Amino acid sequence: MSDDHTHVQEFFTARAAGWDSRFPDDGPAYTAAVTGLGLRAGDRVLDAGCGTGRALPPLRSAVGPSGVVLGADLTPAMLAAATRAGRDRHGRLLLADVAALPLRAGGLDAVFAAGLIAHLPRPTDNLRELARVVRPRGTLALFHPIGRAALAARQGRQITPHDLRDEANLGPLLSRSGWRMTSYVDEDARFLALAVRED
Repeated sequence: MSDDHTHVQEFFTARAAGWDSRFPDDGPAYTAAVTGLGLRAGDRVLDAGCGTGRALPPLRSAVGPSGVVLGADLTPAMLAAATRAGRDRHGRLLLADVAALPLRAGGLDAVFAAGLIAHLPRPTDNLRELARVVRPRGTLALFHPIGRAALAARQGRQITPHDLRDEANLGPLLSRSGWRMTSYVDEDARFLALAVRED
């Protein structure tokens, strides 16, 4: 997300209605990534930057009816698309900026974030805010349904050495933000970095 909320909202508002139809085959990748979080029945989880809520159904399946599933996004049109798709039945949707979440400290067991890191204006501060709302030893999943090289090719660009998702950059970034990276996968079929909140 950007400090210029108007720009971010305009970008995603223009794409919200057709977002799911642009990426119709991502469902299994979301389900597999949620499985990697190791959620248990009754856990409390946030989908940060939830967009159209594609992660909400597998998150609900993972935590069961006794768990709590929240989806936070900055763009009303994305949340409206999530509601039209019926994904609001799987979790509570919040219009919120991940830079200042309206959640109490330590109240969650995990955070799932698909495609979010590229939109963070102050990555260290923003990841620290995600750490704030998670209990010690809680988990974070930074996910994308395709890997860095495949995404760069789709967007017609090259991967740069400054890419935050590069393992050499992401590990130290997470450490500065209160997380410890425990797993890193970057292949054509998916990107998934898992981290644990430090005590």
